[in-house]
Amino acid sequence: MNDIRNLSPQLLWKHFYSLTQIPRPSGKIEPVGTFLADFGKSLGLETLRDKAGNVLVRKPATPGMENRKAVILQAHMDMVPQKNSGVAHNFETDPIDAYVDGDWVTAHDTTLGADNGIGVAAAMAVLESTDIQHPAIEMFITVDEETGMHGAFGLQPDFLKGNILINMDSEDEGELYVGCAGGIDANVSFAYNEVPVPEGDVALKIVLKGLKGGHSGVDIHLQRANANKLMFRFLKEAVAEYEARLASIEGGSLRNAIPREAFAIITVPKDGVQDIMDLLDDYSALFTEEYAGVENAISLSAEVTQLPTGLIPEEVQDDLINGVTACPNGVFRVIPELPSVIETSNNLAIVHSNGTSIECKCLIRSSVESRKEELASMVNSVFSLAGAKVEFSGAYPGWKPNLQSPILKEMSKVYEDNYGKTPKVMIIHAGLECGILGMNYPNMDMISFGPTIRYPHSPDEKVNIETVEKFWDYLVKTLANIPLK
Repeated sequence: MNDIRNLSPQLLWKHFYSLTQIPRPSGKIEPVGTFLADFGKSLGLETLRDKAGNVLVRKPATPGMENRKAVILQAHMDMVPQKNSGVAHNFETDPIDAYVDGDWVTAHDTTLGADNGIGVAAAMAVLESTDIQHPAIEMFITVDEETGMHGAFGLQPDFLKGNILINMDSEDEGELYVGCAGGIDANVSFAYNEVPVPEGDVALKIVLKGLKGGHSGVDIHLQRANANKLMFRFLKEAVAEYEARLASIEGGSLRNAIPREAFAIITVPKDGVQDIMDLLDDYSALFTEEYAGVENAISLSAEVTQLPTGLIPEEVQDDLINGVTACPNGVFRVIPELPSVIETSNNLAIVHSNGTSIECKCLIRSSVESRKEELASMVNSVFSLAGAKVEFSGAYPGWKPNLQSPILKEMSKVYEDNYGKTPKVMIIHAGLECGILGMNYPNMDMISFGPTIRYPHSPDEKVNIETVEKFWDYLVKTLANIPLK
């Protein structure tokens, strides 16, 4: 059984399959936005789109549930476009090739889009269902969550009418999320004019690939390798000891994904090529040893390539190498009272050159505003000392936990009564939209939950089939037990 539409619950999987057929990378979401709005209208339900492009569909309460608090089922329509190198997939035109792999649904060589397609599909299934009890429902689906939470920021204070917001964008079954980290983007740039390639130099393309990558919040504690950090460790010695010169660099592709691959073009004197090859072998063995048990397929190699038209000036090259090498990356601090929960982190996500400038992009996260500012200041200091221009943008707040939340109390009880154990109450080290939505709706009772998703924001993304069925059952039972107004 390889057709995901045959899985249970069929109504949810039917809608998820439909979403896989509609290209929806962040920033290119108009087709899926139109699809969702048309879906609401096809059911004869009140359907709205706001100026940001968010979609809102309202469904009345089922008979006997009119006196319950109204519920907002919230998810985001965009997905992270990541693929393995060499894969011919265009995220703006091609559907996702999802399939069943044992106990999981995954995709061939690309992200699956279960983050957050499963949440969207669940909300759609509730709207279409005719056999479940529920209070008045608002399906609220936001745009471009993955690249700046633009839909959440664009929400107006009077758009939503519900009392309870259930966000369906977390990734571990059996866990209820009541708080999340805030974040800020660091944008670093070096300007330069290319200089000539030394006569007699040979060009090499350095390729680092095979890393696991992953979500820069959810997976940051797993200590996975960062392709940019590894590449610049190698480049620093190659430049310092073997007369290598850097022509171009391309590492990472998305701010909220741990970089899996990096590529550099360097030149070296002809008689130094073998030294570089030997150095590559040394670093390849070193990285494999250092990340044993964490990474299992690190590949560092080189091939002779066409000479570049020019090089990054030596002083800019050295400043860049020093800046990237010194930049803090990974977990910075845990929450002292909850040492298993990450408080503050940085992801050195992107380092790209284009012949006239080099851009480095980081995503700094923290559940403590002052710690977020501290780490941002450190990144600023590192790159300012390296002579770069540093700017910050896209700041968004964290979501402060409310352990007295009525919906938390109710969903905990539903879980205990139906599954025989207590759900874990968690704070996630990622940016959920709840923190932003709470700015315009400060009295909204909010919670987040979802099925088990592994390796989001990477081509290894997969969602556990059994937990999707349980997630749906839990959602249905929760809606039937929403408190009275």
